Amino acid sequence: MIVGLWCLRRCSQMTKNDLKIFFWTVSVNQMGSNQVWKHSVMVCAAITTHQYVSAEQIVNGMHQAKAEGADIVELRLDCITNFHSHHDLKIILQNKPLPVLIVNRPKWEGGLYEGDENKRLEALQLAVELSADFIDVELKAASCLPTLVEHMRNHNSHGKIIVSCYVDGTTPPHEVLLQLVELMQATGADIIKLVTLAADITEIKRIFSLFLYCQVPLIAYSVGERGLISQLLSPKFGGFFVYGSLAGNPIPGLPSLDSIQEAYKLEHVNADTKVFGLISKPVSHSRGPILHNPSFKDVNYNGIYVPMFVDDLKKFFSTYPSPDFSGFSVGIPYKEEVLRFCDEVHPLAQSIGAVNTIIRRPRDGKLVGYNTDCEAAITAIEDALIEHGCNDGEASLGSPLAGRLFVLVGAGGAGKALAFGAKSRGARLVIFDIDFDRAKSLACAVFGEAQPFKELVNFQPEKGAILANATPVGMHPNTDRIPVAEVLHPLFKLLWKTTG
Repeated sequence: MIVGLWCLRRCSQMTKNDLKIFFWTVSVNQMGSNQVWKHSVMVCAAITTHQYVSAEQIVNGMHQAKAEGADIVELRLDCITNFHSHHDLKIILQNKPLPVLIVNRPKWEGGLYEGDENKRLEALQLAVELSADFIDVELKAASCLPTLVEHMRNHNSHGKIIVSCYVDGTTPPHEVLLQLVELMQATGADIIKLVTLAADITEIKRIFSLFLYCQVPLIAYSVGERGLISQLLSPKFGGFFVYGSLAGNPIPGLPSLDSIQEAYKLEHVNADTKVFGLISKPVSHSRGPILHNPSFKDVNYNGIYVPMFVDDLKKFFSTYPSPDFSGFSVGIPYKEEVLRFCDEVHPLAQSIGAVNTIIRRPRDGKLVGYNTDCEAAITAIEDALIEHGCNDGEASLGSPLAGRLFVLVGAGGAGKALAFGAKSRGARLVIFDIDFDRAKSLACAVFGEAQPFKELVNFQPEKGAILANATPVGMHPNTDRIPVAEVLHPLFKLLWKTTG
């Protein structure tokens, strides 16, 4: 009872972040060997210290991380230029605005430290003395743990030890990963950490499966763009940390701290969360997460929408058949190829020959493909024409596109949707594609005209023509590029880009 009253009094004086640390620390301390680890998501900012030249600037970076929503920062001592342990650690740890995880990664574990091993470990002991909250020790150096634990006891430290392992090359089989987890748990660490390099998004399933076997909190993820979902879906499977990058310092495979707070809302993700995502290659350009995730929240739906960098559709769908992976958007270059992986295809999508939306039907788990590009894109163009006072199409068809020249650049999946949509509104189509046979095939299907791509620079459209760009030209980060010469801009009624 007295302890309970103390907890209530103590909690009333804490910030939201303090409460997270307090309850997680109590949970870690009280975990038994047969308990399942459950907690609210903890966001860790990866401070890449290459951009800092002094301990004072590192402190500024930690304040930035706190302002962007981080709960904790990971600081790599081996990345600090001209690092002086006593001077720099004292400034950093005595002025930290957030809990700090201290890492001093040696070169043999993928880090930058090449000096004396004893001095490396001495820096970690000094961090203990200065009240670091978490200390990272590599599995290969775990023999130093008894000394480090004794050092913590002598200095009344409440810090936690993380034993980590970084796996070189592609992600090993599940059995090998499980052996590494068992070895790390056997060290007696408070928390364990496993990091791999994802060569394919299907390897991430092996990471997710590890959480079921852990008896202590586990940090597990894959680095690289294909590993992004290992961060974003970590709360669903029970991960201890989610890592994020600071604004202005993107790191491949890590979501930005801002996107974690504003788009993904990972504090709401749990085991029951349904997963949706964009299947594409590349995928970093997608605005889907900032559009769909707020919509889920608005209608109180427990779902998350994430980018999925996919290299092989067959492997992807066979690896993630779970009903929890409930639906997908489909982007470049898969809108046509994905049809053969759908169990059923809507008639419109079948006639167009492209799918941009897949739903896993709840009653039987079958994948049903749709095309929403067609109507959405054409309606957007019509709305823009009407807004600009260009509703001069043939009244009998009721569309400002009726009778208008529609110049389509790109005859892939997105191009097909645009072509069929424009045809349905009575537009006259001219189609360019780098693959002339593909342009001719689409032109035949919509009773249009195909022209060689090389002729695009010389093409002279009639006044009021529409240009629709369905090529990768103009995708992020080169968003100012277009597939036609600058001099042709005034001749087109509307420049409209679609690159999904």
